[in-house]
Amino acid sequence: MPAQTGLAPVMTAAEINNLLEKIYPQLNESYRSYEAVDVFPGGCTVRLNADERHLRPGGTVSGPSLFTLADIGGYVCVLSHAGPDALSVTTNLNINFMRKAPAGRIDGHCRILKLGKSLMVFDIEMVAGGASVAHATGTYSIPPKR
Repeated sequence: MPAQTGLAPVMTAAEINNLLEKIYPQLNESYRSYEAVDVFPGGCTVRLNADERHLRPGGTVSGPSLFTLADIGGYVCVLSHAGPDALSVTTNLNINFMRKAPAGRIDGHCRILKLGKSLMVFDIEMVAGGASVAHATGTYSIPPKR
C-alpha cells in the first residue's frame, strides 16, 4: 500500500525530541535510547541506540525493545503530522520479527498509510546493519480537537 500523499509535517524531529523529553521522560531517562531522527511529508525516521539494556540472552535486541521502536515511530508520525497532542494513543500494533538484531543503531522507517480526523494507520520497517530485522503496522487514535 502506498503512503498517503499531500501530508505536511507540523513539527520537526528536534521539536518532537524536546516534546518527548517533557511528556514522556521515562522513555529515555538519562540516556537517549529512542529518538526521532527525521520527519518528512508522510513519515519519519526513528532510532533505537540499542545497548546492553536492550539485549536478551544470546546478545540480540529484545522483542519488547523493537516493539517500543515501532510504537515510537507511530507516535512520532502522529505528533508530527496531526499536531502535538500527547493524548494520541495506540489502538493496534502488529509486529513481525524477521531476523536477529545486534546491539547498535536500529533505524525505523515509518510511513503514514492513512491519516484521518480520528485515526492514523502506519507501517514501519526496522533496519540494522542494512538488513530488515522487523516490520510492524499500527493504528493510532487521535483525540478530537478541543
